[in-house]
Amino acid sequence: MAQVGIFVGTVYGNSLLVAEEAENILQQQGHEVKVFEEGTLADWQLYRQHYALVVTSTTGQGDLPDSIAPLFQAIRDQVGYQPELRYGLIALGDSSYDNFCGAGRTFDALLQEQGATRVGDVLEIDAIEQPEPEVVSCPWVEQWGALLK
Repeated sequence: MAQVGIFVGTVYGNSLLVAEEAENILQQQGHEVKVFEEGTLADWQLYRQHYALVVTSTTGQGDLPDSIAPLFQAIRDQVGYQPELRYGLIALGDSSYDNFCGAGRTFDALLQEQGATRVGDVLEIDAIEQPEPEVVSCPWVEQWGALLK
């Protein structure tokens, strides 16, 4: 089965909860999974030939949480083209803000720009409609995990 690194951007813990639920589901499917609460570029590089799942909330005016912003900047500034990477993305946000899921959308745009291949669609979870994000994320992760080789 696949090796998956889950990279988490969280402020209040919802993204971490989603990531931990994803870890359980993917492990039950037989995948080898590791969660990175404050992933480094070295951690990211370990999964470039495998799969990365980015789970991030949005803070401020569509900004990345402090727990994942340094990783994003390192990927943007030091990695460049990475067509071998396959990834999934779960973005948490609040639609009452102008930049709904801005951090997830920004991360997705960077990876697309760098030639990475997104597996499945981006999952955007609105805190207004879904106060328990894992209710939405778990079925998505089950489907996403089935796509991994």
